[in-house]
Amino acid sequence: MYLRTLGLNLNVSAVGLGCMGMTHAYGTAVSSSRFREIVSRAVDFGYTFFDTAEIYGVSNKPHLNEEELGRALRQYRDKVVIGTKFGITFDTAAPGINKPIVSDARESVIRTSVENSLKRLQTDHIDIYYQHRQDPKVPVEEVASVMADLIKEGKILHWGLSEVDGGTIRRAHSVCPVTAVQNRYSMMARHHECLFPVLEELNIGLVAFSPLANGVLSGCYDENSKFDPETDYRSVMPQFSKEAMERNRELFTFLKQLASDKKASMSQISLAWMLNKKKWIVPIPGTTDISRLEENAGASEIRFSEDEVHKLDHMLSSLKMSGVFGVQERSN
Repeated sequence: MYLRTLGLNLNVSAVGLGCMGMTHAYGTAVSSSRFREIVSRAVDFGYTFFDTAEIYGVSNKPHLNEEELGRALRQYRDKVVIGTKFGITFDTAAPGINKPIVSDARESVIRTSVENSLKRLQTDHIDIYYQHRQDPKVPVEEVASVMADLIKEGKILHWGLSEVDGGTIRRAHSVCPVTAVQNRYSMMARHHECLFPVLEELNIGLVAFSPLANGVLSGCYDENSKFDPETDYRSVMPQFSKEAMERNRELFTFLKQLASDKKASMSQISLAWMLNKKKWIVPIPGTTDISRLEENAGASEIRFSEDEVHKLDHMLSSLKMSGVFGVQERSN
């Protein structure tokens, strides 16, 4: 896989691996041996960019993802880029599988988080450290100042923000240059395209999480798909309901035909679309399936011309689509 540059000089594989689903939100956590196998094969396929967070775990092991990723990447550490996140915990007392988040970006909390993440990831530095969500009690300028100090101390090399607007990005960047913004972005969630002028102006990359709309754009699911209501967020995601599958039928048909024309899969088309839009977009799809891992990497080889991307955008804007997790349903 070829490399892309986020910000000034963070070089990463064109497609990264979102590791969350291996231990959190997508069913039962994979075994340690399976986690290591997936990561090892990802390296073989050319992935150099691995994304995690301190909260991607299970109830009795809340930091499991970082722990597993640290073990799995130990032998490859000098060849890979690791991104992790700080600043939120879950309200575990709340009902339902998708727990509300509690944000906390006080300096003391950040410093405790970074030290613990370094230990779990078995590394002396974090390549890019994201504020997971904004804390309304702590101005982003104060967080940026802490990030500047951590960079000076060598504990992190770059920093970023997640799920933020343009004003927040500018305020943060004015204190300590932001390398990347990690926002939800897919063919079904394009609301953050309004940030593109800001990102281009400030030379900030976009790391696209949920680039396959939590997997629904892969074409692997239908109205009969079932998910464990105790362990799988997809059991409550709107795009997986029977009504949504029907509403999205035209979109799926369109993508299947385009995939056939390009001799690709639906997933590859969905990823290639954003890769060909901007040279500074890097999607981080997750998977626990080795064949899907290879398939997603292959998206980097698919080319769309500027005109093809424009026509694709126009078609996507005209199609009926359901809401997706984290985004309201479109009116058309």
